[in-house]
Amino acid sequence: MTGIGLIIVFVLAIALMIYSISKLKIHPFLSIMAISLIFGLIAGIPLVNTTDADGNTVSGIANVIGAGFSGTFSSIGIVIIFGALVGTLLESTGAALKMADCVVKLVGEKHPEIAIELMGWIVSIPVFCDSGFVVLNPIRKAMTRRTGTSSVAMSVALSMGLYISHCFIPPTPGPIAGAGTLGDNLLLVMGLGALCSIPPLVAGYFFAKYIGKKVKAADDIADNENVKTYEQLVAEFGKLPNAWLAFAPIVVPIILMGLASALSMAGVKADFISFLGTPIIALAVGCIIAIIDLFAAHKGKDFYKLTDDTLKTVGPILFVTAAGGVLGKVIASSDMVNYIKANAEVFESVGIFFPFLLAAILKSAQGSSTVAITTTAGIVAPLLPVLGLDSPARACLTVIAIGAGAMTVSH
Repeated sequence: MTGIGLIIVFVLAIALMIYSISKLKIHPFLSIMAISLIFGLIAGIPLVNTTDADGNTVSGIANVIGAGFSGTFSSIGIVIIFGALVGTLLESTGAALKMADCVVKLVGEKHPEIAIELMGWIVSIPVFCDSGFVVLNPIRKAMTRRTGTSSVAMSVALSMGLYISHCFIPPTPGPIAGAGTLGDNLLLVMGLGALCSIPPLVAGYFFAKYIGKKVKAADDIADNENVKTYEQLVAEFGKLPNAWLAFAPIVVPIILMGLASALSMAGVKADFISFLGTPIIALAVGCIIAIIDLFAAHKGKDFYKLTDDTLKTVGPILFVTAAGGVLGKVIASSDMVNYIKANAEVFESVGIFFPFLLAAILKSAQGSSTVAITTTAGIVAPLLPVLGLDSPARACLTVIAIGAGAMTVSH
C-alpha cells in the first residue's frame, strides 16, 4: 500500500493502539509491538528478506522489528538504567532530602510555594516523579504547618515542579529515551529542558497561589496533626550527606558532558575527556558517586536490593521504549516517509506542533507521560527531515515539544 491510503492506515493504527492501551488495558509493550507488525504487513514490508528490482536487499518484517528493538537498546538502554539507579540511590541515602533543604535555605520560608516547587523540580530530575512526591510530601506538610500556607497551593506547586522536570529534563527516563531516539546530544536536551521549564514553573506558581485561595482541603487539620517535622525526617536517615555529595551525582555528569562538548566544538582532541563525557560513562560516574553516598550513609546496606528494585522498575520502561523504536523502524521501512517527502509542503507547515499534538493525544488517552514520550519519539524519528526538524538543535527542541505534549490531561 502507498500514498494517502497508507497515511490513513497509519492514523487508524495509532488510534487502535491508543484504544488497546486505554480501554482494553493491554500493556503498551504488547500494543505497540502488535500495531508495528500489523502496520508493517499492511504497508507492504515483505515477510522474509528479498531483493528489489535494483538488486538491493529488502529486509523482512521480522528483521525490521529486530533491528528496531536492538537499535534502541544499544543506544539508550544503559543510560536509562544508570539514570534510574542514580535516582534510587539519591532517594535512599537522603540526598534528595538534602537537596530540598538547600533549596529552602536559598529561597527562604517566606516563599513556601516557590521553595516546594523548586524542590520538586530539582528532585525529579534524577528521581521518578511519583517517588519524588512520596519523598517530598512530608516536607510539604511540615512547611504547610510551619508557614500557614494553603495545603492545596503547596500540593499543586510541588506537583508542578516534579512534573515539569519529569517531562523535560534527562536523566528522567522519558526525556532521556526521547533524546536517545531523536539524536545524540543529551547535554543540549538538558540545557534546553531546563530553559524551557522556566515558563511552566512561573505559570505553575501563580496557578498554585490562585487555586489555593479557591479550593480548601477538608483534611488539612487532620494531616497536619500527624505530620513529621524536618528533624524527624532527617532522623529516619540518621545523617544526611553534605550538599556537595547530594548534588554531585547530578552535577558531575552534566559537567563531564558539557566539558566534552565544549572541547569537541573547539576542535580540541582530548580522548579521555571525550570518553568521560559520553552519556553512558558520565552517568556511570554519577552512579559511582551515588554509591559512595550510600556506603557512607549505610555502609552499603541493601545495595543489592536497591539495584534489583531499580531494574524491576526500569524494565517496563526499557521495553516500551524499545517497542517505540520498533514502530519507528517499521515506519522508516515503509513507503510512508517517501510519500510524506513528496508532499513535504503540507507537513512543513505543521512542524514542531506535530510531535507535540501526537504526544498530547497519546498521554491523554493512556495516562503515562513516559509511554507518550517514548512512543512519540519512535514515531517521529524517521519523519524529522520531512518536518524540517533534523538539525541537532531542532531535534532537541522536538524532544522538549514531545515532553510538553506528554504533560497534558494527567490522570
